[in-house]
Amino acid sequence: MNETITNMMERRSIRKFKGEPVRDEDLKQILTAGTYAPTGMNKQAPLIVVIKDKTLIWRLEKMNSLVMGNEGGSPFYGAPTLLIVFSDTSASTHVEDGSLVIGNMLNAAHSLGVGSCWIHRAKEMFQSPEGKALMKEWGIDDRYVGVGNVILGYPNGPSPDAKPRKENYVITIE
Repeated sequence: MNETITNMMERRSIRKFKGEPVRDEDLKQILTAGTYAPTGMNKQAPLIVVIKDKTLIWRLEKMNSLVMGNEGGSPFYGAPTLLIVFSDTSASTHVEDGSLVIGNMLNAAHSLGVGSCWIHRAKEMFQSPEGKALMKEWGIDDRYVGVGNVILGYPNGPSPDAKPRKENYVITIE
């Protein structure tokens, strides 16, 4: 198996992180991988926001937790870096495009030894008045919608084992 496919097969969601920030050179490569994800008609509809400020990450985590109905939850698991992927709704493939950006970044992170996890509820977070105010503050037009959050950090412990693949995952028609 080639290195790229092996990387994809070994990547797992990480939910325990060391406290150290993601090195700038690792973050730059992860973000670059995201920007090279395929997008419908190459419209490049997604937009990635990088959050390193702990206070802002905590605030966003509380917003995400409220969407779940779990006010005291910790859905960002103490990760030192948060990436939020938005996508321009004028592109008919905006959700798919943003999802591919996230997938590229998750795989790139793993290849660099950075733990990552896709955290849902970005759409709901940024439909709230607080979320809309943040988007405005960040200069993000209201035609953008949140697709997903990506938490990043160096893993504190081993990666979980892969679960078995389900039977009949692939159907071949010849």
